[in-house]
Amino acid sequence: MSYSIALGRCMLSIMKSPKVVILHDWLVGFRGGERVLEAICELFPEAPIYTLIHKKGSTSPVIEARKIHTSFLNEIPGIHLHYRKFLPLFPSAVKAMKIVEPCDLVISVSHCLIKGIEKPSGSKHLCYILSPMRYMYDQYDTYFGPHAPFYQRWGAAVFKNHIVGFDQDSNQSVDQFVSISRFIQERVKKYYGRDSGLVYPFADLKDFNAIQASPPKKEDFFLVLSAFAPNKRVDLAISVCNELKLPLKIIGSGQEELKLKAMAGPTVEFLGNATRAQVIDHLARARGLIFPGVEDFGIVPVESLASGTPLIALRHGGVLETQTNQTAEFFDSESHEGLKAAIHRFLARKFDAKVCYQQAEKFSKDQFVSEFKAAVSQVLG
Repeated sequence: MSYSIALGRCMLSIMKSPKVVILHDWLVGFRGGERVLEAICELFPEAPIYTLIHKKGSTSPVIEARKIHTSFLNEIPGIHLHYRKFLPLFPSAVKAMKIVEPCDLVISVSHCLIKGIEKPSGSKHLCYILSPMRYMYDQYDTYFGPHAPFYQRWGAAVFKNHIVGFDQDSNQSVDQFVSISRFIQERVKKYYGRDSGLVYPFADLKDFNAIQASPPKKEDFFLVLSAFAPNKRVDLAISVCNELKLPLKIIGSGQEELKLKAMAGPTVEFLGNATRAQVIDHLARARGLIFPGVEDFGIVPVESLASGTPLIALRHGGVLETQTNQTAEFFDSESHEGLKAAIHRFLARKFDAKVCYQQAEKFSKDQFVSEFKAAVSQVLG
């Protein structure tokens, strides 16, 4: 289900401005989910934010300027670096949080448990669902399989039912789910038994105007831009580029950093975390972006298109909703041989940067704002 832009503009223009409270799982960095949060904050400039954990200064000025309520977890020393280890305490932390402001509408931007904060009587709850918890549902073994440390496997096994049970119970207070992709709509239906709307996230396309006006010359390297998490499959890109002796630059960081650096060959270069300008520059100069994991939507692939850079991507997940056969070379098997064959096919092709630009325009911020307004209008009725 896609929301009518006209409906959103009409309804918001005639209805009383609602009192809004925003929920977000945690604020310890500024990535795709926080960009969406920032856009929602701009729509509702008076709305406070409730979050489990907040590292001051870690997000954008728009978010940091808000009144931000945190849970008792935020008082734990070192929590901002190790919050994942406290997952078993999240249900208790969420239960303890109470919304104190007058509220007509609760908007949660959630991929974990923050949507479980009790909504005030008489209010509505719109959940912009980034994903049901992938590490508790379909990707449990990816995070807590035999490769994981014993204490992580033991803790996950002991607390899984408790966490999943709280997650399921919290859905009762959600009046409307809105998914970020058709891929997530299917997961919401599968794991929650609920229908959901659809509003795609966005890329900040204005950041790429200068690159599009004066494109730099393409260079002989591939790029990976990713967090170093198990489901991102950065290891797959390194393995294939090691064998083919292809130059690969990697931007990002995460819990698998030591493992990935240990397996990297001489043609693989780690650049660490980069500024926004550095990311755009590398995207624009790269021969192609390697995107070997399954993403729920994937803003990086859209930004790659806005840079005029085509992709080599696994044919699964949200990337199928942002890419076409004219902007990406797909591979079907999440394996070394599958990616290797796709790189060979990619190297034999030519791509048109203008086609990439045009595809990226479908995922603009203006489009997101219009459709999100319509979703708000619908849930308020």
